[in-house]
Formats: sequence, C-alpha cells, structure tokens
Amino acid sequence: MTTVQDRAEEAIRSCPEWYHSIELAPGIVTPGRQPLQYWQKELAHLQLPDLHGKSVLDIGAYDGFFSFAAERLGAARVTALDHYVWSTDMAGYMKDWRESKRTGAPLPPPHESRHWRPQELPGRRPFEAARSVLGSKVEPVVGDFMTMDLSKLGCFDVVLFLGVLYHLEEPLQAVRRVASVTAPGGLAVLETEAISVPGLEDRALCEFFPGRELNNDPTNWWAPNGKALEGLCRAAGFREVVLKTGPLPQPCPPFRTRITAALKHLLFASHLPQKLGCPPPPQPPVPVIRYRAIAHARR
Repeated sequence: MTTVQDRAEEAIRSCPEWYHSIELAPGIVTPGRQPLQYWQKELAHLQLPDLHGKSVLDIGAYDGFFSFAAERLGAARVTALDHYVWSTDMAGYMKDWRESKRTGAPLPPPHESRHWRPQELPGRRPFEAARSVLGSKVEPVVGDFMTMDLSKLGCFDVVLFLGVLYHLEEPLQAVRRVASVTAPGGLAVLETEAISVPGLEDRALCEFFPGRELNNDPTNWWAPNGKALEGLCRAAGFREVVLKTGPLPQPCPPFRTRITAALKHLLFASHLPQKLGCPPPPQPPVPVIRYRAIAHARR
C-alpha cells in the first residue's frame, strides 16, 4: 500500500529541480534552493492578514510554496498564476545558469533558450507534484500576467506579488495590473529586490540592470528604493501603502577607519586644499545597499 511518505518521496525523485522547499509529508521536504526554515521566515516577514475565508491570488507562483501556505492559513480560494517559469525546463536552464556563473559564458533569458517549451509546461511539474501529494485545492492558471485578459481572473481579497516586479520591463504597468485584480478594500503584498542609497532616501530612485548584473540573471531589470516602490503603488491606484521592511542597519565603521576618513577629508576635500589650489579629488562611488523590500498596498 502506497503511503503519503512514499508519494512524497516519489514526487521529489520525479522533479530534479525545485525552487521552493515544501514539506510534502512529516519530515519530507522538497530540496529547494534554500532550507524550509528560510521560506518559513519569508512567509512570516510578509505579515499577512488573517486569510480565513479570503480569496488569494499568487502571481508568479513557481513551485507553489506561498499558494499552499495561503491555503493552509485558511484561505477559501487560492489561485496560483504562472507562465514564465512553468514554460521553462528549469532543470536544464538552471544547469546552464550554474555553468554560466562559473565560466562567465553568455546566458540567454529562458524564453530565448533551448529550454523554453510553453506547449509542455515542464516547469509546472514540481507544482503539480506538490499539489497532488498535499491534496491541495489550489487552482492553477497558466497565463502571462502582463498580457493576459485579467477580467477572466476576477478580483481577490489578497494578491501576492512576490519576487516578480524586478523581472518585468514595465514596473508601473505591472503594479497597475496588480491593482486591477485587487478587490476594493483588498490588500496587495509586494516583495521585490530593492536598493537604498544613503543620503537619498527621500528621492524615488530605481537601479536599472541592462544585462546580468544582478545574480547573473538576464531577466532582472529594476530595483526600486522604498520611496519609488511606494510611489509606484500610489501611481497605480492604491490608496494606502505601508513599507514593511527597510535596509538592514549598516555596521558602524571601526574608530581607525573613521579617523582615516576624517584626515583624508581634511587633506583632500576641505577648504584647505582649495586655498592651496589643489585640484579636487575624484568622488568615491555612491554606496548602494541592496535588500528585499515588502510593501502592503490597499485599494
């Protein structure tokens, strides 16, 4: 007789590449790119509201960790939407990604690679395997969020837009579409790669990645700062935006480092060298702090 544990182990064997770590049965967890505890902390950081009786849309569901978590937390209806990952043979693509990162070889985005197979949806197999073992009622929908007819999806009480924004070429249009599927009074939870530039926190800024600068990934395009993320949400039609995370506090430089910096400023950047006719020194690069930002946007 086949047990849940047997089915869980078979599901793991049948899928050579997992992004999420999902506990399919007691003690049996899919081999995601981070341990289960990492994803559990990520879920806690989202600070989700009470989901009992709510409808939830998970945009860019991937293997479904957050979709299944929403169901487990009492959501009455959960829809998992994906297209890009599900259309890609992620096992093959990630093998190429790891080789590219090791050697510096060119790496095309998935939709331009030999692993793009939207007719077969190979990247959806881990989601379906987990869904089957868990006996989940999460509804999978295949669709390109940026081009599909969103009226067919309807509106949801809670919309999860996690790890997607920085992959999209048109971030404002993307957030507008998120707003369009968020019910009046509903909540959208946005999580994204973000930046902080010390001294410029009151300016709305975005860092642009024209190539593979961020994590060797050609599908990464933008990283907003907190002010820009809040502005995107308000421009998209959300009436209330609360930033739930900010950059981690930077450690104070050692005393010797601070003294050295003060002396350099006195000798090279103060009025003293200017009076002596010395040319100004080259400006140091602007420090950019990267972190994961989370925003709660309410319609």
